[in-house]
Amino acid sequence: MPFRITFMSIAIIQKYFPDLTEKQIEQFTKLESLYGEWNEKINVISRKDMESLYEKHILHSLGIAKIMEFAPGTKVLDVGTGGGFPGIPLAILFPETQFTLIDSIGKKITVVNAVAEGVGLSNLTAIHGRAEKVKEKFHFVVSRAVTQMPEFLRWLKGKFEKEQLNAKHNGVLYLKGGDLAEELAGLKCELFSLKNYFDEEFFDTKKVVYLSKGNFNS
Repeated sequence: MPFRITFMSIAIIQKYFPDLTEKQIEQFTKLESLYGEWNEKINVISRKDMESLYEKHILHSLGIAKIMEFAPGTKVLDVGTGGGFPGIPLAILFPETQFTLIDSIGKKITVVNAVAEGVGLSNLTAIHGRAEKVKEKFHFVVSRAVTQMPEFLRWLKGKFEKEQLNAKHNGVLYLKGGDLAEELAGLKCELFSLKNYFDEEFFDTKKVVYLSKGNFNS
């Protein structure tokens, strides 16, 4: 069944990000048909979630932008990106930031590359591989709940730039939901509840976890 572009889809993004350029609005609008088409071939998003793509995937990804406005020239690594979240929505929102999206499953990177090309992203590179093997350094690492935080941090040894370009120190911005007390025990981090930024019920338990690189051997 083909997916139709609807005004309400892009409207939820414009509701919280009213200063989008015409190009960004066009790019965000294209995502529904691109993911709809590719999801028929390679299932990277559940069919049920496709009906709420803009809320549960795109806007959720942009929750990071409510915590951090990346400065031009910032380099961001998206670990375990899946079909391109949070990296693709963030790359649209921050065209002067360089994003590298990595996933260990090749067919997901196929989708990422196709969607990035479909919306005309020139600030995004997609890699089929594991984060531990990446040699480049970054200012920030982003992700959506790919694993428990202690394990995630072990993947990031040696991944951070020393130079600071942003208001927050280089580190991790991690999207996760639920009770995180046990998982984050012993870590110096900040938790930002997305219900403070977005009205939809979906965000009631969703958070952005920020950890500076000083939490671990970077």
